[in-house]
Amino acid sequence: MHKKLFIPGPVEVKDDVLKMMAKPMIGHRTKEASKLQRDISEKLMKLFYTENQIILSTTSGSGLMESAIRSCTRKRAAVFAVGAFGKRWYEMAIANNVPADLYEVEWGTPTTKESVDEVLATGKYDVVTVTHNETSTGVMNPVDEIGEVVKKYPDVVFLVDAVSSAGGAKIEVDKCGIDVCITSTQKALGLPPGLAICTASEKAIEAARQVEHRGFYLDLVKLYDTIKKKDHQYPSTPSLSHMFALDYKLDKILEEGLDNRFNRHAEMAKYVRNWANEYFELLPDERYASNTLTNIKNTREISVGELNKALGERGFMISNGYGKLKEKTFRIAHMADTTLEEVKELLENIEDILKL
Repeated sequence: MHKKLFIPGPVEVKDDVLKMMAKPMIGHRTKEASKLQRDISEKLMKLFYTENQIILSTTSGSGLMESAIRSCTRKRAAVFAVGAFGKRWYEMAIANNVPADLYEVEWGTPTTKESVDEVLATGKYDVVTVTHNETSTGVMNPVDEIGEVVKKYPDVVFLVDAVSSAGGAKIEVDKCGIDVCITSTQKALGLPPGLAICTASEKAIEAARQVEHRGFYLDLVKLYDTIKKKDHQYPSTPSLSHMFALDYKLDKILEEGLDNRFNRHAEMAKYVRNWANEYFELLPDERYASNTLTNIKNTREISVGELNKALGERGFMISNGYGKLKEKTFRIAHMADTTLEEVKELLENIEDILKL
């Protein structure tokens, strides 16, 4: 039996999108491929509210995260983490011999504009990384407020991980001053995993040109220059199947209407939060609670593993707490094409299983 996924990703993918993955191949160096990739870029520019170049990578979101921090750090990176995935930026930096410092907060609390300002005021950093939406904690950071602070430091490149939020929450890249905003296909966009996406500002690319060792496959400058010079071609063979599906899916997203899509996510989040507050307790500060995933404290000391097993028998799947939060919290994702009715059905089943 297929389990309907309410996990941080991969998400449920609609049949019509999956069928697009099965389209016959085309030559990846053809004009047809260039048009496909150009059309995707133009649609993604609308989704991200940006005039900056869109770059696609046949990796998970982590590929472009590693690309960004390695390519853009000339001096030192300030990495702000509100959970496990924010810390990944730091691990990537260290693995690539990129000088970086980690600024962590208690899980469930956000990165504040004041803390970013304090760190950048030291003058030690030329890159700052922020996780927009942290799935290990259910925190959605105020990147608009943080962006206003970063603008005070014109030499600092602003990198944002929006892997689990882009397509489910409004991120105005240009207005926020984000230089590289990264996402991937298997979360709020509603596609299978395998393709990463980012926006890249000219500021980020000019900074990267000053870095000698940017790697090969994930060299941000090489990706950017090839797109510009060769009409949306890429240095290596791209995943055309993902691109067929992404192009189609972006039409569906724009047809739904961006504000309608974001409002649908906000409505689902509000419903799950209210439910969590009634029966359990939220982990994050509610002012910074995610619109794509809710992290719930296990105040009733249930066995989350057993709950998920029972849900599986009914055709549903949620997520246990991540890492040190395993069994201490559980997580319910409400992203991509999930509807409020589906969320209600899931919660009714949890209530029934737990006899709430």
